[in-house]
Amino acid sequence: MLAMRVVGLDVGSKTIGVAISDELGYSAHARETIARKGTVADVARVAEICTKEGAERIVVGLPLELSGREGPRARRVNVFIDALRARLGDAVPVETWDERFSTVGANRALMEADLSRARRKQVIDQQAAIFILQGWLDARRGPS
Repeated sequence: MLAMRVVGLDVGSKTIGVAISDELGYSAHARETIARKGTVADVARVAEICTKEGAERIVVGLPLELSGREGPRARRVNVFIDALRARLGDAVPVETWDERFSTVGANRALMEADLSRARRKQVIDQQAAIFILQGWLDARRGPS
């Protein structure tokens, strides 16, 4: 496995949770939550993060329906992905990752950590981005 920095995104209608991998590509860490300001501004902010962090790839959670099909939410995220790809070209490839259970898993982890409801609300998007990116990193690494 090649070591590289990877940015993970949980794209919602109001916010984008951002996570980043360590330099070795083993673990995902929270970075920030971007308040949505429109696709152009949001893509510009993600591009800034990639440049600042030296990221070589982006993994975006794709909110598929339980059946595995793309619904309205996934189509909206795909618009964002298309804009990211148009802005970054081949310099930073963009991949998707099935995120169907990332928010549920993130919420469960935050509840187990005994965070207040208000604090969970502040960090849920970042935590979901961690789940997305960590799942991608683990799958890429394969069985231990």
